[in-house]
Amino acid sequence: MNDKNNLKENDHDVNNNLEYQLDMQRLREELKKKFDEYQTTMKYMLADAPIQVLNLPTSVEKILLNEGFLRIYDLFNVDFVKIKGLGITRIRNLTSSLDKFFSML
Repeated sequence: MNDKNNLKENDHDVNNNLEYQLDMQRLREELKKKFDEYQTTMKYMLADAPIQVLNLPTSVEKILLNEGFLRIYDLFNVDFVKIKGLGITRIRNLTSSLDKFFSML
């Protein structure tokens, strides 16, 4: 009889523990999602500046402006190789300037 009561209590504890673990997993997932959203928002807010602040060579700046890249965040997720007029040296200058900009933040 005592074993049955212990088994019921143990079963109840296991169920509570399982529910707790599931709740914690959902909470971790939600926190990770919110943190990722926060990071993305902060990146765009920090990069809300004209490309002129990158102090790029005039030729690179002109190419970017002609292609419609007005703000630094416009350069996110862009394949620079596909931008007509940007060669290896200009791409190197651009990425170097972006690195300097973000390292100051």
